[in-house]
Amino acid sequence: MSLIYCLEDDESIRNLILYTLDAAGYEARGFGESGAFWQAVSEVVPQLVLLDIMLPGEDGIRVLTRLRSQSATARVPVIMTTAKGTEFDKVTGLDQGADDYLVKPFGMMEMISRIKAVLRRTAPEADSAVLRVGPLTLDQGEHTVAVDGRRVTLTLKEYELLRLFMSAPGRAFDRETLLQRVWDMDYTGETRTVDVHIRSLRSKLGRAADCIETVRGVGYRMEDKS
Repeated sequence: MSLIYCLEDDESIRNLILYTLDAAGYEARGFGESGAFWQAVSEVVPQLVLLDIMLPGEDGIRVLTRLRSQSATARVPVIMTTAKGTEFDKVTGLDQGADDYLVKPFGMMEMISRIKAVLRRTAPEADSAVLRVGPLTLDQGEHTVAVDGRRVTLTLKEYELLRLFMSAPGRAFDRETLLQRVWDMDYTGETRTVDVHIRSLRSKLGRAADCIETVRGVGYRMEDKS
């Protein structure tokens, strides 16, 4: 399930967007100003951001610039929304790194279609891709993991946890999300199952163990400690 953040100061528009995203099967959170948005990003990085250009205080272009300047969010897809609809707004947003834009008023089905298209374009590479974070290398085609070139043997769940972390470095995953993504949506076990597997995974990764960082009150994330 993709996590989408919506930064929109108009409460009625924001609530409609969140309702539509929820009905379409996305996990969504809304923010009326940039302060709360940045706090949420520091805890969990989303898969996509819907970003209004006209915001009180820090406007959307400045928010976009900050997103692109930070390693954890540099590749997060961003769809800009604007009431102006001028060529200047569109060009400015795209020049600053926006992936698409919507001109208000826009239809909710058009929004969902644009979101799906952007997520398809920005999806991780095929399973044959080799993921690298610090001393860690994970070959998705061969299903192998190595630390400093030395092969490490993992269980299936340990491998899937590590692959999820390495596919989104910098993103914080809460325990419930990890259970859903690794143990499947219907898993009803306690979240301590995640902690047990993380402990075992770290014990096998040697000096790369610190790459799996504990996020207090949230869960875990992958960081390049090299």
